Amino acid sequence: MSQSYRSNETRLRAAGKRVTAQRRLVLEVLSAAEGHLDASEIYHRAHERDPRLSLATVYRTLSALGESGLVRQLHLVGERHYYELDRQDSHAHLICAVCGRVWEVDSAGLAQAAREAGLESGFQVATARVEVTGLCADCRQHSKREP
Repeated sequence: MSQSYRSNETRLRAAGKRVTAQRRLVLEVLSAAEGHLDASEIYHRAHERDPRLSLATVYRTLSALGESGLVRQLHLVGERHYYELDRQDSHAHLICAVCGRVWEVDSAGLAQAAREAGLESGFQVATARVEVTGLCADCRQHSKREP
């Protein structure tokens, strides 16, 4: 068993949650994901490994993992919700408003700016999550070519 799985199990237990097969499976799917997945994508990937798994179970599992601090729910583009492991690092999301692609970038500087802004207002910042929306290079280039 890898260190990250033990760490996730420790975090689950510390949050008062049981370590179940479904929670392990969803954590494994998210851990193996390249990018952010919505609940339907998580369900399809997990269902391939455990055909007994239902979409409702995936939603309940994501909720429990979110309450435990292991998974973050993101509202990146449109109405869909996306999920990622909360690796407890500092990263921001750059989101293209046209194509919806998402890039993760180091946000230590942004988190520091949030803490400083909080201090100026007498507010103690616990965490800072940053989502920046704009146009990616491909979409900017494409819009220049259109009349």
